[in-house]
Amino acid sequence: MTVDALTDVAGLRVGHATRTGDGWLTGTTVVLAPEGGAVAAVDVRGGGPGTKETDALDPRNVVQKVEAIVLTGGSAYGLDAASGVMAWLEEQGRGVRVGADPAHVVPVVPAACVFDLGRGGDFRARPDAAIGREAVESAAASEPGAPVREGCVGAGTGATVGPVKGGVGTASTVLDSGITVAALVVANAAGSAVDPETGVLYGELFQGRVDYPPAHVHEAARRHLAEVAAKNAPPPLNTTLAVVATDARLSKAQAQKVAGTAHDGIARAVRPVHLLSDGDTVFTLATGERPLDPGQPLALNELLAAGADMVTRAIVRAVRAAEPVDGPGGAWPSYRELYGEMHGEVRGEMHG
Repeated sequence: MTVDALTDVAGLRVGHATRTGDGWLTGTTVVLAPEGGAVAAVDVRGGGPGTKETDALDPRNVVQKVEAIVLTGGSAYGLDAASGVMAWLEEQGRGVRVGADPAHVVPVVPAACVFDLGRGGDFRARPDAAIGREAVESAAASEPGAPVREGCVGAGTGATVGPVKGGVGTASTVLDSGITVAALVVANAAGSAVDPETGVLYGELFQGRVDYPPAHVHEAARRHLAEVAAKNAPPPLNTTLAVVATDARLSKAQAQKVAGTAHDGIARAVRPVHLLSDGDTVFTLATGERPLDPGQPLALNELLAAGADMVTRAIVRAVRAAEPVDGPGGAWPSYRELYGEMHGEVRGEMHG
């Protein structure tokens, strides 16, 4: 049984740590690989990225597998959350072994951050090592294949997409070959996910089912957005993050190609994209349980296309699951608040 989430890739677990109220609107999300790690790669397209340990994922470098990936709020300050994840992994003896003693390991924990500073009202309220530890412990305690909570949780707590609230979203598919491809995103873009002329989510134009909002609903939404726009000045800095995962057996170079192609999924769902004020970053995790068909030299193409498709679907999920925020740091209505429960299942109540 699948749950249409990143955890449909066997062995992967997801944990969130969320902070709201008293000036907080931020959090951290950890994707925990199976013990022994997963092949990992990264592709960064935004003009203002905030990352950690991404050089280790270059196919030319020695690290082959990672134990976890950290997605976090707090801009560059929030990258401290990865230290808490590293400490937890070290306690479990998980990481690159660097000595004769099995306890002598160095966990490689790639991380990327989104900008959400001050959105809860307090510029200094941002994730730290303790919040990172909380997120990885939540992931470790979750059941295999558990649903993943979406919306304003973890690294998506303070996320925005243009004028509306963003958050965490996830999606998965099983290819005809039996290979699973899934994505988890933190949708936090300077561009918009909503077509200003119609109110349709850009990402749904690529899903083959578009239910255009009535004109009066769209006009009311536009008026509401105009009313709250002044609360959000100056224009926010942003970043969309994604993890694309598969149970396919990939080399680091192949995994890097998956990460690069997956950026197309962001471009379908957000316009404009990859701006100087974005830090758009996509990671790939490949657990290696299923080999690509050696008789099909272009077998990787199907996986590449699916990765981009799952990123688009996950962004739609994130925007649909998000809840509105109106506080000292700004006001961001949710898509549901503006347009209602149109043509889309919302799973923001799921926990994992």
